[in-house]
Amino acid sequence: MLRRKPTRLELKIDDTEEFESVKKELEARKRQREEAESGVGGASVISVDIIGGGASSSSTAAGRAELINERIGYKPHPKPATLPTLFGSLQF
Repeated sequence: MLRRKPTRLELKIDDTEEFESVKKELEARKRQREEAESGVGGASVISVDIIGGGASSSSTAAGRAELINERIGYKPHPKPATLPTLFGSLQF
């Protein structure tokens, strides 16, 4: 069995900035929940929190995907769905 050295992980400035921004966002959400629970109690706050949380999480997921694509250099180009592009230029 071959022995190899442990893989080295590199921490980049972008990674630390992303971590800090996510951390601040989570802390802000936690403060908002605590304020909402202490100010107004009940199920209405929970239902609004669920609806608001779902919308923001999907938008951050799209932003995160764009950030990752930018980081790795992936630029998706949608292909047009016209007949000549699907079948080529067929001539009979």
